[in-house]
Amino acid sequence: MGGAMEMKKRINLELRNRAPEKVTELVLDNCRSSNGEIEGLNDSFKELEFLSMANVELTSLAKLPMLSKLRKLELSDNVISGGLEVLAERCPNLTYLNLSGNKIKDLGTVEALQNLKNLKSLDLFNCEITNLEDYRDSIFELLQQITYLDGFDQEDNEAPDSEDDDDEDGDEDDDDEGEDEAGPPGEYEEEDDEDDGGSELGEGEEEEEVGLSYLMKEEIQVKAVNSTSSKKQREAACRLLRLLGGVDPQQRKTRQ
Repeated sequence: MGGAMEMKKRINLELRNRAPEKVTELVLDNCRSSNGEIEGLNDSFKELEFLSMANVELTSLAKLPMLSKLRKLELSDNVISGGLEVLAERCPNLTYLNLSGNKIKDLGTVEALQNLKNLKSLDLFNCEITNLEDYRDSIFELLQQITYLDGFDQEDNEAPDSEDDDDEDGDEDDDDEGEDEAGPPGEYEEEDDEDDGGSELGEGEEEEEVGLSYLMKEEIQVKAVNSTSSKKQREAACRLLRLLGGVDPQQRKTRQ
């Protein structure tokens, strides 16, 4: 890391002419610590909520300032092997701590994190301690306040990436609910369509039925007329049929 910027210079650069007490997030990844110590950070960064010092060759946290509002601390890929009790003293409200890729070897070192009462997520990836038998069970037993270890809880459920994901899930749920609500009207429309189709069929059937009944009536009428005994009665019956809209059997005979 010979060409890396010194931590103190990097902090001044990241401030961008802001006062330290106005800064809530500070990323100092890949800069160069001073002999493995934190340099340039002080108590004036009192509003800091997120601090990242990944891959800066840190060996000690002794010079970490008082950061009472700090919630997330990234310390991955350093050379930290102990001295974690400093975290509970200087950052009492930490909820997320990433120590992956450090030189942490045993449970005794991690025990110092018991005093971080608000700690919910701890990462120890690529630390020697992860090779211990029953590593996960031991850590969960030792640090009963944490929910996630190396990104997963005790039941192997993955930790959510961020609050944004939760919001997106919520939006999706809302969309689903909207679809559900929209469902019934659509169903009703389909039913209406079916009814319309049914009524069209019904009308056709009715027309057929009317036609059949009319033919049947016509046959009956013809038979009735033909069965009338006298010629006068038949002629009278035919006139009556014509008035009623029936078919004159005489005309029918001529048609045939």
